[in-house]
Amino acid sequence: MEEPTIQLAYALDTFYFLVSGALVMWMAAGFSMLEAGLVRAKNTAEILTKNVSLFAIACIMYMIIGYGIMYPNGGNGIIPDINWTFMFGGDNEVADVLASDGETYYSAMADFFFQVVFVATAMSIVSGAVAERMKLWAFLLFAIILTGFIYPVQGYWKWGGGWLDGLGFSDFAGSGIVHLCGASAALAGVLLLGARKGKYGKDGSINAIPGANLPLATLGTFILWLGWFGFNGGSQLVVSNIADANAVAAVFVNTNMAAAGGLVFALITARLIFGKADLTMALNGALAGLVAITAEPLTPTPLAATLIGGVGGVIVVFSIIALDKLRIDDPVGAISVHGVVGMWGLLAVPITNGDVGILPQLIGLASIFAWVFTTSIIVWLLIKLVMGIRVSEEEEYEGVDVGECGLEAYPEFVGSRGGAGI
Repeated sequence: MEEPTIQLAYALDTFYFLVSGALVMWMAAGFSMLEAGLVRAKNTAEILTKNVSLFAIACIMYMIIGYGIMYPNGGNGIIPDINWTFMFGGDNEVADVLASDGETYYSAMADFFFQVVFVATAMSIVSGAVAERMKLWAFLLFAIILTGFIYPVQGYWKWGGGWLDGLGFSDFAGSGIVHLCGASAALAGVLLLGARKGKYGKDGSINAIPGANLPLATLGTFILWLGWFGFNGGSQLVVSNIADANAVAAVFVNTNMAAAGGLVFALITARLIFGKADLTMALNGALAGLVAITAEPLTPTPLAATLIGGVGGVIVVFSIIALDKLRIDDPVGAISVHGVVGMWGLLAVPITNGDVGILPQLIGLASIFAWVFTTSIIVWLLIKLVMGIRVSEEEEYEGVDVGECGLEAYPEFVGSRGGAGI
């Protein structure tokens, strides 16, 4: 490849990577809106504080240590040889991103930016599952550990060239590495935290606790749907040649079709079970379809992608019902959407990708869950012993907005601290 052509390809791929990262960053807004819509009004400001704060924490911790763990100088496949250089400027020279075959890739800084928004996504999953009863500072302390250590280690195992990569485990854009990771950490937290007051009756009854703003939740879902094109499309890494450009187009189409399939199948399933068109199940169905296709959005046909997403949509409805019966309280359905359906996404890869076997997928799935759940429950336990993880009953009753943030998202309507404004 001639030098001008190399420079053009490098510039194009770097720009595409940065724009894809920006789309994924916008998913933080989607998570914020979705979660704010699915919690009660008295807890809205706190959950927004969590979402914006966790993004900032993820960026700082991934810069300091996470990126160096996930993409180290070396390692034995399980334990990385940490690279500490990135926070001091890293290595961003063109010559150092040329492959041995002469093909160009992209700026190292663009790679960091794309990766850091992924780790923030994993932590966002935890936010919704522990909503309405967790202490803000306990959550933020956990965010430091997850984004700086827990997530990068299992990321190294696959994307950093570790043992799962050598085993043949396949996870194109992170059904396991991102979504199952976040859900596993969330499950550990929820089990220690317990359910919201009034969610489950002593007689075994399950009481619905409706969200305060379904238009906001719907907007959040559309934002996540949009951001997912960067999530999956950017994971192709290169767009500067015909083959990769066609691959990116296929990834976009399949991502969109899986979301559509997930929503329609979840809506139909909810109608058959509840007799009503449940909007929250439809929204979670779209997200389930997106999670399901994330492990392999390139090899399926559009029809196959729709069906893979559709199965995810059916699974998520039954999973949400099952977790409620197990008295595992997840206000937004995050554990079902990202965890249970994330597992389905990993197991669905061999259906359309003949180069991937089911055994490596099972091993990868089990390894990610075991690592993240075990380390997370240890960290949650330590935080619980040191500072506690649950707000008081009084704070939960009044709303964590007042107790944790000292303000309300909707003061004119909630009025927990006095008269309504004008």
